[in-house]
Amino acid sequence: MPRAFLAAWVLLLPMLAETPAAAPIRATGPVLVIAHRGASALLPEHTLEAYAKAIVDGADVVEPDLVATRDGVLVARHENEIGGTTNVADHAEFADRRTRKRIDGREVEGWFTEDFTLAELKSLRARERLPELRGTARDDALGIPTLTEIIALVASESAARGRAIGLAPEIKHSSYFRRFGLRLEDALLADLAAHAHTRRAPVLIQSFEVGNLRRLRERLSKANANLQLVQLIGNAGERPADASRDDSAPSYGDMTTVEGLRRIAGYADAIGVQSRRLVPLDAEDALGTPTDLVRDAHAAGLRVFAYTFRPENVFLPRAFWLGDDPRARNEAGSIAEIRAHIDAGIDGFFTDDPAVGRSAVQRR
Repeated sequence: MPRAFLAAWVLLLPMLAETPAAAPIRATGPVLVIAHRGASALLPEHTLEAYAKAIVDGADVVEPDLVATRDGVLVARHENEIGGTTNVADHAEFADRRTRKRIDGREVEGWFTEDFTLAELKSLRARERLPELRGTARDDALGIPTLTEIIALVASESAARGRAIGLAPEIKHSSYFRRFGLRLEDALLADLAAHAHTRRAPVLIQSFEVGNLRRLRERLSKANANLQLVQLIGNAGERPADASRDDSAPSYGDMTTVEGLRRIAGYADAIGVQSRRLVPLDAEDALGTPTDLVRDAHAAGLRVFAYTFRPENVFLPRAFWLGDDPRARNEAGSIAEIRAHIDAGIDGFFTDDPAVGRSAVQRR
């Protein structure tokens, strides 16, 4: 499957039927630069403007996190709780929508996408999720996009730039939404099938859960060769949300053993792993010796995507800091960290700043 996916990427059509004048499509490089929620270090995440900026800055793939509205439309938000990423709290007409819910074993208070229609969500504006770090200059200026709008943007940019721009949708809280009759996988496949670009362009479908990926594998056929499944790996001692009540279910730590990786290869094509699981920190808070996880995953036939690289000091190993301000932007440190992971053999990585990620790939 990985070879087929690369072949689809490199040979990706002269372009789609509705864009006959487009230039030939080519892959940017062998290590994928995946825009984590768009160019989220520079603009409020999960906005069309953040995705567009990521493409300008050299992303191979843009990543929308997907949740559902009450009327079943997929929209891009990091979580279904939107109090921290929109101006919903400023809308008096929605004050009574504030509530408390239990999601994947955690109590969460706020406003939730499944309690709003798409039309209501479209009346809200996006806000920076990390305002203390990245400022608020673009707050309340940008809207909340649907998956359909994101696909249209990616298709248009692919045609205009003559290169294949893929999509990496992450299905959020699948089991939770299923309890309300909102089947995110069905909606996702329908949206992907409805657009010519996503019927052919590389698409990485991600989830921290297992059951939904297994169900997707059963539904996909050779006609869906452009769709790849990515098992996201959380903290070693935790279990996927759809198995959290089953004490016998494998933990994420179990899933990264040699046998666990072989099981994943039975339904997925790749894993997404925290960067520190691949290149841990040593006693001096510098990058240490890479673990065997990349090697073991490749041996099982899985590609490996590392998450998430960010350009501020606070997210970097202390040995890479530039000055003492944890908020300081530090492109050189982020490039060095990414290059160490590329040297460890990763197949791609998620970054909040695709321009920095592209520089890391080009400087090898």
